[in-house]
Amino acid sequence: MNEDVLLYDVDGSVARLTLNRPKAMNSLNLAVLAELDRRLTQIEADDEMRVLVLTGAGSAFCAGADLKEVLAGQSLGPGEADFLDRANQVFGRLRNFPKPVIAALNGVTMAGGLELAMCADLVIAAESATLADAHANFGVYPGAGGAAVLPRLIPLNMAMYLLLTGKSLSATEMKACGLVCEVHPDAELAEAVQKLASHIARKSPIALRRMKEVARQSADKTRDDALLHEQVMLRQHMRTFDFHEGLQAFAEKRAPRFQGR
Repeated sequence: MNEDVLLYDVDGSVARLTLNRPKAMNSLNLAVLAELDRRLTQIEADDEMRVLVLTGAGSAFCAGADLKEVLAGQSLGPGEADFLDRANQVFGRLRNFPKPVIAALNGVTMAGGLELAMCADLVIAAESATLADAHANFGVYPGAGGAAVLPRLIPLNMAMYLLLTGKSLSATEMKACGLVCEVHPDAELAEAVQKLASHIARKSPIALRRMKEVARQSADKTRDDALLHEQVMLRQHMRTFDFHEGLQAFAEKRAPRFQGR
């Protein structure tokens, strides 16, 4: 069943999706993409779910695309959607997901797996995790953000190093580059990620959604246009319940009770 390739569980207001093809190092196929798309729709519509965590089963977060499915696309006719089309559609949904997304890298993260991790807002990794673009090792080309997005997230020379050498770097080395936010001992990763996700889940959902939108779009705008976007969002936000609840809670020295409206 398709549901078996992607596990779904909930802890409080945190939804967790676990890539579940450990024997294939959680490589992505059409079944995984279909189930990921379905779960994103479900989680987005559920107001009780405030944060999404994406991780992997076994020793890998994700080793990239299942090459059998990529090769199968070579036989399709003009205009027929192939694996890469589907992957970019789902990755785009994840990249623009309205709720905070945390990628919890439990192990090997390479090629399409690195591109998947880059769709998240925060990347938290186990000490044993390794990250690589790896496309150059197989004479193939990144198709979901490796060359286009990686240089926007880390210094250009380090992005070029990963792209041109195909080498793997440790989670600690990638933290120094700025892609990984936190590194934890393997046995502590799940608990640390849950603690972080629960902390974020207590914030105002509508404020976080608007922050994400402005921050993600700012790289494609001039500074003045980005500032204008931020001001427009602020004016809209000042009319929300959560804005007034936050100020009232501060004045009353109590924890705010945000409702996401």
